[in-house]
Amino acid sequence: MEIPLTKNIKPGLVAYNLEDYRRDSGYSSLLKVLKNMSPAEVTNLVKASNLLGRGGAGFPTGVKWSLIPMDGDRSKQKYLICNADEMEPGAFKDRYLLEGNPHQLIEGMIISAYAIQASKAYIFLRWAYKKAEAGLRKAIDEAYKAGYLGKNILGSGFDLDLYVHSSAGRYICGEETALLNSLEGKRAVPRTKPPFPAISGLFGKPTVVNNVETLSWISHIIENGADWFKGLSLTGTGGTKLYGASGRVKKPGIWELPLGTTMRELLEDHAGGMVDGHKFRGALPGGISTDFLIEEHLDVKMDFSTVAAAGSRLGTGTMIILDDKTCPVAFIHNVERFFALESCGWCTPCREGLPWVEKMLASIEEGSGKMEYIDLLKFNAKYMGPGNTFCAHAPGAAEPLQSGLKYFHDDFVKHITDKKCPWR
Repeated sequence: MEIPLTKNIKPGLVAYNLEDYRRDSGYSSLLKVLKNMSPAEVTNLVKASNLLGRGGAGFPTGVKWSLIPMDGDRSKQKYLICNADEMEPGAFKDRYLLEGNPHQLIEGMIISAYAIQASKAYIFLRWAYKKAEAGLRKAIDEAYKAGYLGKNILGSGFDLDLYVHSSAGRYICGEETALLNSLEGKRAVPRTKPPFPAISGLFGKPTVVNNVETLSWISHIIENGADWFKGLSLTGTGGTKLYGASGRVKKPGIWELPLGTTMRELLEDHAGGMVDGHKFRGALPGGISTDFLIEEHLDVKMDFSTVAAAGSRLGTGTMIILDDKTCPVAFIHNVERFFALESCGWCTPCREGLPWVEKMLASIEEGSGKMEYIDLLKFNAKYMGPGNTFCAHAPGAAEPLQSGLKYFHDDFVKHITDKKCPWR
């Protein structure tokens, strides 16, 4: 099976340049679109492919594009934004794509902007990705000089300017409306929805926000078609996925595999299994804002619907492994401390609940916790859950907490009864 997304990326080497990219048919999809396809035809093809957003939510990309008002008036400003902030701990897939093949992303963004008739596009980049930023700026300059960006692209009458915005770096910018506020120079807090960005986004104009991995797929779908894309997966959902694994595994890393590859294959075949002397206890399958899955879930197919049926979320597809020599209470405490620090403070359950959770977990880990803290932690996890907060930050924090209390309950109790951490 052809693995297109990362086939030309060679770790440790400089970014794939324009000459190399065009040698491998780079920008041929853009030429095909501008010569032979209307914006609606591009959107309908992406919709038919069932490309689900690879940023974590898994929302259908073509459906998101179709929400943009298309009245044929090109003078009305629209925006396309690539979310390259990648602040999810444990996630490093977008960095791999950005550093290895920036033209793949740029071509995907030009096609996507054409589909929604946006004349301006931004790459909202994590501040720490200095190598990626240098590669992107060089690639964008090459694209302008070759006529792929700017006015009247390839004689089509379509205009697009593309900018790189190096962000200040806050986790909350993973929420698209907080990203929009940050890009406008405002405090990075979520906006009230509705209106949704497709109607009133950046500077009040129709806007689409997509992830790096999502946008990197667009040129391949144009080139090969919807059925080809759907045939790449093991479940019919569509495509491959960049899966990662970190923790005490023998070969931590990232791999492009068919969507629906099992956790067991990822852990044992690609990550090399657990480090000698350590056993698998659980994993956060898609970054720290997902529920734990444990040994009984190892044969779960890692796609959006199957992982959800198992009680978690695919998220970014980058597993963080918990082993039997690591204290699960300390693990969860570290996760919740991060969420408490990264809260934008906009709503009460998040602003007040997360520090409360962090302090109770610290007390339990230090040996001064009380048994009633377990019920209080469950109470907080419930009231920080979906429907009780302004955005998904606190619900994301609740997922590892609630599942950790479920699967590692005895470890919490032992900390409290023994008045110490058993792993110290």
